[in-house]
Amino acid sequence: MDSKDLRRKVTKMNTVKVRDIEIGAGAPKIIVPIVGVTKKDIIDEAKTFDSIPVDVVEWRVDWFEHVFEFDKVEEVLKELREALGNIPILMTFRTSKEGGEKAIEPEAYAELNIKAAQTGYVDFVDVEIFTGDEIVKKIIDGVHAAGVKVVASNHDFHKTPAKSDIIYRLRKMQDMGADIPKIAVMPQNKRDVLTLLAATEEMVTDYADRPVITMSMAGTGVISRLCGEVFGSSMTFGAAKKASAPGQMNAADLNTVLNLIHESM
Repeated sequence: MDSKDLRRKVTKMNTVKVRDIEIGAGAPKIIVPIVGVTKKDIIDEAKTFDSIPVDVVEWRVDWFEHVFEFDKVEEVLKELREALGNIPILMTFRTSKEGGEKAIEPEAYAELNIKAAQTGYVDFVDVEIFTGDEIVKKIIDGVHAAGVKVVASNHDFHKTPAKSDIIYRLRKMQDMGADIPKIAVMPQNKRDVLTLLAATEEMVTDYADRPVITMSMAGTGVISRLCGEVFGSSMTFGAAKKASAPGQMNAADLNTVLNLIHESM
């Protein structure tokens, strides 16, 4: 069925409020990843974040050397919370099949995410939407029961799917109860970037009742990381030190551009 046949006009876009930020209002919020391997690397980097513009810190736990020992994960989360003060934390185990550092079995993935949410130290948990509907529902329900928000995600590091497919994936995330759907795709050419932007605009205009995050990766797609306020992407990723995906800009430069666009709208 063509996506136009399913089109319905959404009248209200709800924002997501976490700590001191409101996602889906104003300029896109900046997420800065931490990809340290050791506890010391992770906490040392977190302590530098008071000097850069950051709205949410993403801890890429798949990089952590002791990720499969939950007591050590919890120790890092506790110290991260202390180091970051009131900055919201998004915990992400990016699996190897979606561009991450490590593989993990679905049940272990569910347990890690739910237990992290239950610590009270994290504000968001990333859930890869194509892990399997049953597992995904279990994680979303468990994370929500702990009072934590869910960012559902999907990544294609090889290509840009058709516009209708991008919209389908984002709508699936929304339908499954994610608080913020997110998709990142790889452009093969400039037209692919336009496809991602067109899909974002259509999703936000016609279907979304909550904030979404979209991006076209690598240098070709960098414009998509900057123009979210125009087309409807509510968050964007900037790097403090090491970028966690192709095309991420330095957070300070990113903030400058986002503010310039915001002030001109």
